[in-house]
Amino acid sequence: MEHNMVCLSNEIISLREFTKDDWIDVHKYASQHIVCIYQPWGPNTEEESQGFVNQIIRDASHAERTRFAFAVIYNEKMIGSGEINIRDLTNKVGEVAYIVNPDFWGKGIATDIAKLLINFGFKELNLHRIYATCDPRNVGSSKVLEKVGMIKEGRIREDLLIKDGWRDSLLYSVLEQEWEK
Repeated sequence: MEHNMVCLSNEIISLREFTKDDWIDVHKYASQHIVCIYQPWGPNTEEESQGFVNQIIRDASHAERTRFAFAVIYNEKMIGSGEINIRDLTNKVGEVAYIVNPDFWGKGIATDIAKLLINFGFKELNLHRIYATCDPRNVGSSKVLEKVGMIKEGRIREDLLIKDGWRDSLLYSVLEQEWEK
């Protein structure tokens, strides 16, 4: 079943739907310890990176689509991924997440990804509230979420089991009316 291909972009990056061969570029970052240090997954094997991309492609074909995951293109290279997931249709709630190849850290790319995803969530998916979580030790990600105008709501205690035990998460969100400003 063919779904509408979504593409989002600004002057610096573009977000496009994943294709089967994107696993090769996903693997370039998802196989690195530094990228998944605060995550329950990784470092990925080649099979895991392929599985991730194949799952995204399957999820995109659902009639009632709730997951919008995108390959991040910068200078014609695929260097990361960003996604927005509808977590609650009734209450119009979505969650954003992003990951960038460490070779491209510090260039504002994660900030651009988050802005494009949030804008898409409010304008196209008609969400009311969009949230994101990050590990309290992940200072870079906290800064990104604050830079895009998300408000820190608090700390969720021991909500994610990662390799070295239970992890807290910082919770950030932005509301539709705040974003429009």
